[in-house]
Amino acid sequence: MAGGSLLLLLDDIAAILDDVSVMTKLAAKKTAGVLGDDLALNAQQVTGVRADRELAVVWAVAKGSFVNKLILVPAALIISAVAAWLITPLLMIGGAFLCYEGAEKVVHKVAPSLLPHDTDDDAAHQQRLKANADEQVDLVALEKDKIRGAIRTDFILSAEIVVISLGVMTAATLATKAAALSAIAILMTVGVYGLVGLIVKLDDMGVHLLNKPSSAAQALGRGLLAFAPQLMRFLSIAGTVAMFLVGGGILVHGVAILSEQAQTLSALSGVFGGLTETLYNGVVGLIAGLLILAGVILGKKLIKK
Repeated sequence: MAGGSLLLLLDDIAAILDDVSVMTKLAAKKTAGVLGDDLALNAQQVTGVRADRELAVVWAVAKGSFVNKLILVPAALIISAVAAWLITPLLMIGGAFLCYEGAEKVVHKVAPSLLPHDTDDDAAHQQRLKANADEQVDLVALEKDKIRGAIRTDFILSAEIVVISLGVMTAATLATKAAALSAIAILMTVGVYGLVGLIVKLDDMGVHLLNKPSSAAQALGRGLLAFAPQLMRFLSIAGTVAMFLVGGGILVHGVAILSEQAQTLSALSGVFGGLTETLYNGVVGLIAGLLILAGVILGKKLIKK
């Protein structure tokens, strides 16, 4: 009898773990856009920091990211248990915000005069570079504001990840949601900041290899030095594209008429149905982002007047 109960318990645990694994994979796929942007943004946050302080800054932001998720995951579970109807509106807001962020980056690149970069940011960057050259400056104190800003940005991105992940788990039990969200939070934080630490040290690895006597090591070092900035550029572009795809996909699935159009186009495309639907999501995401951005710009102008 006891043996049979134990087997039933193990079977239940295996079923839960299987559900958690499936939900975690689905959530990871849905949050790809936020992760790409998160990775590029956090790698850029370390720019201007002295080389021997880069990993310390990354670690400080990673700890803040864990704290953010310790707040967000329980809050999301409470919303799911008490007011499940809020998940869809929050998901739509998160999707719209992703599209808006993507559109803002595109307009910054294509038409910078419409969204000029803040000159204060450039001045602050120059100040950090001067401080790095001064051995008398307390770099830890100087970096505190930078770290706090990065943690605030992480809070927004983490909230998007949690909400999007929760939207995938609407039919799951509370226990499965809790386990899957916890797994996503841990995996994403360790994965993102582990990669950020590796990325920001690529140039240092390159310099180290250049000083080796081996010609092969020197060639690899030159390759890393050339590759590092290209990787940052690729991550930025890929992250922006993924934001339109993921954000647009959320909006498409949340608006009945858009969802029907996507399904119709997918059916008409035959074997290319999946690709067509993905492109449709991206176009919807781009249009939605540009419309929201236009509204924000207009609103700011009206407020100034």
